[in-house]
Amino acid sequence: MENFTPVYGTGPLLGIAAGAIALLLFLIIRLRLHAFLALVLVSLLTAVAAGIPVGGIMPTLLDGFGGTLANVALLVGLGVMLGRMLEVTGGAAVLASALIRAFGEKRAPLALGVSSLLFGFPLFFDVGLIVMLPIVFSVARRVGGSVLTYTLPTAGAFAVMHAFVPPHPGPVTAAVEIGADMGLVLLIGLLLAIPTWYLSSYLFGLWIGKRIVIPVPDDIMSDGTVDHENPPSLGTVIGLLLLPMLLIFANTGVTTLAATGTVPEDALWVQVSQLVGQTPIALLITVIVAMLALSRGRFTRQGMETLIGDSLGPVCGIILITGAGGMFGMVLRTSGIGGALAETLEAAGLPVIVAAFVIALALRVAQGSATVAITTAAGLIAPAVQAASGLSSIDLALIVIAIASGATALSHVNDSGFWLVGRFLGMDVKTTLKTWTVMETLIGFIGFGLAFGLSLVL
Repeated sequence: MENFTPVYGTGPLLGIAAGAIALLLFLIIRLRLHAFLALVLVSLLTAVAAGIPVGGIMPTLLDGFGGTLANVALLVGLGVMLGRMLEVTGGAAVLASALIRAFGEKRAPLALGVSSLLFGFPLFFDVGLIVMLPIVFSVARRVGGSVLTYTLPTAGAFAVMHAFVPPHPGPVTAAVEIGADMGLVLLIGLLLAIPTWYLSSYLFGLWIGKRIVIPVPDDIMSDGTVDHENPPSLGTVIGLLLLPMLLIFANTGVTTLAATGTVPEDALWVQVSQLVGQTPIALLITVIVAMLALSRGRFTRQGMETLIGDSLGPVCGIILITGAGGMFGMVLRTSGIGGALAETLEAAGLPVIVAAFVIALALRVAQGSATVAITTAAGLIAPAVQAASGLSSIDLALIVIAIASGATALSHVNDSGFWLVGRFLGMDVKTTLKTWTVMETLIGFIGFGLAFGLSLVL
């Protein structure tokens, strides 16, 4: 809502913000209300409490919801289509088997982790983990040792990519909320994801696997082979993974050259490169290429249509929660709450990137959902980002990583990922806390440490 002047001072507005977050957590944690409904309800009540005129409440809510989904829904929808096609056709197994042959059985955890990093670009965490677990268990039986040695590098790779790299909803939402360049978020997210994974998941997995020996669960009987008569070739799989990244990187490079005057920005080839390198267009091109490459000899047109349609169902909840988070963020900005928080942070001298991490971490611990933590934290910190002077596009991308890092750490019993990993590995709660929770916390703090360090030198 334009031209709205906040009716309360900084103190009351921060009190409203604290009450809104407390109510949100109460609805989700204690009353078990779905996060989408909780976010919509709290957004409405916050708008009323902050004094936004009745006639401006619905436009504010809809602007926040629609503005966020305009970016997020496209990326998440196209990303999950690509991931589902690679999953069903056996692409994950093909890549993992090739990497194990290349690295050797002694380096099987590294091979599994690298393959999971590659597939972590299109596959969501839970989908990717479920796809890779039969392969992980097969390798663990063949090579021997604790299943943690093989599972944690794999699970950690998917967790890092899901948190740091578009088109996953967390970094996409945070980038949209604070106005970060999606190509830079992708590039910096990838650069930080690799060392974060190596330190927090691979090395930790090797270390903890020697101290906690967990056998491969008896009820997992898959032998890890590809259950497809005609799986795609390794070259096809790698090409499909690289295509969107190459298009996006080309857009970033060409835009930089045009901005510096190295190439004419009105040249046709420059404009075409910038268009096809936009993240939604790059993913759209990749999905179409994947449909042509993976359907041949495997799916009829109707079968491919069914596969694509079925892939969207599981992510509808994530998309709606993300949109509702954008709605909440719009209310915070319009009401003046975000500005009040920005003034408070400035007075306290707390750097924006640190505040972003702390807020996301607190929300993650309180209610468990990384998506809710990211969307809420991004909405809260966005006015502070806009008010801060001297923030470069790289700084904005690093703030996105800080938010995602805070929303990853300290996974515990209120997080679905905690139970997913514990259940599949047959671990009790105590062991899951010692393994999964520690790994997630390492991901969050190491990722933030790297992002904060870069923000100091760049």
